[in-house]
Amino acid sequence: MSATILVVDDTPLNAKLLADLLCVKGYRAVTAASGPEALRKLAEEKPDLVLLDVMMPGMSGYEVCAAIRADPAHAMLPVVLVTALDPAAERVKGLEAGADDFLSKPVAQAELLARVKSLLRIKQLYDEVERQRSALAEWNRTLEQRVQEGVQELERVGRLRRFFSPQLAEAIVNGGADDPLKSHRCEITVVFLDLRGFTAFTETADPEEVMAVLADYHAAMGRRILEFEGTLERFTGDGIMVFFNDPTPIPDPAPRAARMALAMQGDVALLAERWRKRGHELQMGVGIAQGFATLGGIGFPGRIDYGAIGTVTNLAARLCGEAQGGEVLVSQRVWGAIEGVVEGEAAGALVLKGFARPVQAFRLRCG
Repeated sequence: MSATILVVDDTPLNAKLLADLLCVKGYRAVTAASGPEALRKLAEEKPDLVLLDVMMPGMSGYEVCAAIRADPAHAMLPVVLVTALDPAAERVKGLEAGADDFLSKPVAQAELLARVKSLLRIKQLYDEVERQRSALAEWNRTLEQRVQEGVQELERVGRLRRFFSPQLAEAIVNGGADDPLKSHRCEITVVFLDLRGFTAFTETADPEEVMAVLADYHAAMGRRILEFEGTLERFTGDGIMVFFNDPTPIPDPAPRAARMALAMQGDVALLAERWRKRGHELQMGVGIAQGFATLGGIGFPGRIDYGAIGTVTNLAARLCGEAQGGEVLVSQRVWGAIEGVVEGEAAGALVLKGFARPVQAFRLRCG
């Protein structure tokens, strides 16, 4: 359904012009000629955004904005103040009243539509997070009959607040020309990693110990992913897939991926010493490949993940499978982009499942 926008202006002609422009662009526009009428229509129409004139008799736009913000139900409702007064002098008043943005009269159509689009995307992202948070809270409530240890662990999952990577969230909020969740093709550098000996470890260790090891591992890897600005595709137990150059293009995806992988190996080497004291022999293998993939939202309404599909993801996974504990194997294309930046050596031609011909691989020098 199209977004509903409440246009508040005591001059009927101004309100009609803005409403007609918004309707032409596919929005549903409703109008109000005064502050009290605007507050009534706020409850009746439940708009997704408010365009609010500042200078109105009886109740000014600042007072209306403050009244909107006084209601917790409208804490995240975007409000744009519109005025013919001096923007520099009035902007502070608008921000103090709780406005999200400010437009000067006469309103430029392109600027108006761009700001409306951007603010609506912010609200949509907030609404999606709230829906998922509510769903997680409901899911957690159904676990009350399970053992206390299981409930405590699932409650930690219920408190997770990051549904998208920072880069993807920023791309959505910024409202660029293209929707990043729409299927598209892009050249990316893919990093795949998992733990050696993990399957045998899970067969003998208590579930609590498995979760403790994964918590240490995910926390360390997550810090590196954020540090190097990678896009997390998924966590699957001990398997993690990260890619670079989408949704935010970067000039050095392959070198950055290599540096991240080496830093991760250093982190896991430190963790492995602690795990070894508990009797667990775990190390990590990493594979890196570069190539084109199809990316976008994957899932169904109410649950959308951001994923990449293509030969490059399979190659990174196969190289990871061939890597020994503590090793980083990269494809020839990646090596061509990082040679001279990162030290390494040829690992020979590898016969990989799903690939008709042997694949030349290179081993990075760790430590």
